[in-house]
Amino acid sequence: MLGPRPATLAQLVRVAGIRWTVEESFQAAKSQVGLDQHQVHRWDSWHRFTTLALAALAVLAICAADAATRETDARTDSGLIRLTINEIRRLVNTCIIRPISDLNHRFHWSQWRRRHQAQARQSHYTRRLNLERPQ
Repeated sequence: MLGPRPATLAQLVRVAGIRWTVEESFQAAKSQVGLDQHQVHRWDSWHRFTTLALAALAVLAICAADAATRETDARTDSGLIRLTINEIRRLVNTCIIRPISDLNHRFHWSQWRRRHQAQARQSHYTRRLNLERPQ
């Protein structure tokens, strides 16, 4: 018995599915906001660092969701992939953290990268569809 009461198979599957969501969130926090960059000496410092890192990830996720909502509302196909958490982090870093003199170049580079990723995704989906069709 794993818990205080017996669990059904459906409950165990749901909990297992939630576990992967949590794992993916921690992986994103490690790669995007440096959640794994803190050396633990005291609980207080770990708690502060973790709280700030997860708050930063939440802000990035909210910005990505807001950008996706605005794009859906506009219903325009720009030929770019949606802004990802990773791309928003790059843009924040470029515009705020380490501003450079030529922001137009960075914005152009961001659009080029997103357009290239959209083309790669489209080619991948087209190839998969062609492979899945019966010959």
